[in-house]
Amino acid sequence: MSTRIAFLKGHGTENDFVIVPDPENAIDLSPAAVAALCDRRAGIGGDGLLHVVRSAAHPEAKGMAAEAEWFMDYRNGDGSIAEMCGNGVRVFARYLRYAGLVAEGDLAIATRAGVKSVHLAKDGDITVGMGSARLPEGEVTVSVGERSWPARNVNMGNPHAVAFVDDLAHAGNLYSPPPFSPASAYPDGVNVEFVVDRGPRHVALRVHERGSGETRSCGTGACAVAVAAARRDGADPSVTGTPATYTVDVPGGRLVITERPDGEIEMTGPAVIVAEGEIDREWLENAVR
Repeated sequence: MSTRIAFLKGHGTENDFVIVPDPENAIDLSPAAVAALCDRRAGIGGDGLLHVVRSAAHPEAKGMAAEAEWFMDYRNGDGSIAEMCGNGVRVFARYLRYAGLVAEGDLAIATRAGVKSVHLAKDGDITVGMGSARLPEGEVTVSVGERSWPARNVNMGNPHAVAFVDDLAHAGNLYSPPPFSPASAYPDGVNVEFVVDRGPRHVALRVHERGSGETRSCGTGACAVAVAAARRDGADPSVTGTPATYTVDVPGGRLVITERPDGEIEMTGPAVIVAEGEIDREWLENAVR
């Protein structure tokens, strides 16, 4: 067995990831190992980890192998498993192109939230078909300190609570998960977005991602915000019959989100590979003891 494990580092609007290529699913990435790799002081550092596996080689993705050769086995920075990561999909696609495994144009990527359609444009931007949003019924409230806001419950394959606020500073430090109620709305935790308006169909957000804390960007969160804003603004494409496009500023950059009348949502933004190297397997084994 090799004493080294290859890795890369990448980000999408500064939502950063450790990338571990493992086509045959031969590397045991326990939650503790993922957390060690994502540790910003003792490890490589990242909001999450992208485990690159052929769909046919992963038990959770075998059923999608006919549609998508590659499976994004995504983990949060604390080692927990997540259903989907929008920025992660773009960085995952950028890695596949960087490694010469796919060409520019259209491809499909398997995720725990289903197969996602991706387009790699020649100008460098990547568009991801994020599927459609579900809007569970029921009132939700999120709080920071003494302030509380009503929030829109939006599910993008993972759960979100979207709160429109007067000032992004009201979100506090976002080190710990903002309290929400009722607890039954999100039994497995939730990503919380705090949103302000910047102009017509232009918003900005800060986000606490469950399992990661505040991140510089959240792709599914940007989609959830655009959906919530469209409903608030009376621009629901299923009602108006026309697409709704929102510019969403995140701390790490800008994403453009379009929801079509059929409910499909597209996210467009950048993705960058910044480094590659090797992990010492002995260090990793010692780090998880």
